[in-house]
Amino acid sequence: MNAQSSSHVQPTALIAPAELAELLQHTSAGDRPPVLLDVRWALGGPPGAEEYAKGHLPGARFVDLDRDLAAAPGPAGRHPLPDPAVLQAALRRAGVADDREVVVYDAATSMSAARAWWLLRWAGHDAVRVLDGGFKAWADAGLPVSLTEPPAVEGDFRVRPGNLPTVDADGAATWADRPAGVLLDARAGERYRGETEPVDPRAGHIPGASSAPTGDNVDADGRFLPVDALAARFAALGATPDAEVAVYCGSGVTAAHEILALHLAGVPATLYPGSWSEWSGDPSRPAATGPDPR
Repeated sequence: MNAQSSSHVQPTALIAPAELAELLQHTSAGDRPPVLLDVRWALGGPPGAEEYAKGHLPGARFVDLDRDLAAAPGPAGRHPLPDPAVLQAALRRAGVADDREVVVYDAATSMSAARAWWLLRWAGHDAVRVLDGGFKAWADAGLPVSLTEPPAVEGDFRVRPGNLPTVDADGAATWADRPAGVLLDARAGERYRGETEPVDPRAGHIPGASSAPTGDNVDADGRFLPVDALAARFAALGATPDAEVAVYCGSGVTAAHEILALHLAGVPATLYPGSWSEWSGDPSRPAATGPDPR
């Protein structure tokens, strides 16, 4: 049975801690609980595996964003899309199966969990949800935390790449010139404006892009804003269901978070995986600076 036909498929991409706890405790007879993936990661550390070892959701398995959910850094950026065979092997090691829902989480804000959500859907697995508020929300709710890694269970998920749209650098260069084209830069505003660039070769942004910092998708606790608030935020940037929206960030990680927020608001969007780390590394690509004129 494909994930698309599974009884686990849900109308929303998010799940709350209490709902997940109920699902794990009261899975129907003959059904299997969702696969839990811990995708904690932060640029500059601490390593997610260390955080996982200090405590994780019972039954969760750790997936390394740098090793499992991205190819090695290079001309294509800091987090290129992984080789499908490498991704499939990693997901199978984590127990991901075609007929089981997957719930992914990170520390709190879903910034790295959204990368796993996007990749799984790109790979053909539609039954994927993100734990809203991440590990922090789970622990703050007083729900159980485990120090034990679950026994290894091999999954059977078959990666079928290309189920979500992507665009390359050439496409990103002209995206905003389309009649309905909207290109969103999901990085912090100061990086978009070119005031600072702590990671990549040059400061600035892709000409024609609008500034839409990913951090504005969530509240102070790291949970996604209500759908109507997200829809209003994106509509002010021209990102409506009738627009053609593409998103980039530094390396294609937080841009996936922006695409998740857009998805919640009912706006489909395309990912530029190479993002600014690829664009800024090519001296032939122009870099715009200054505030968003919109």
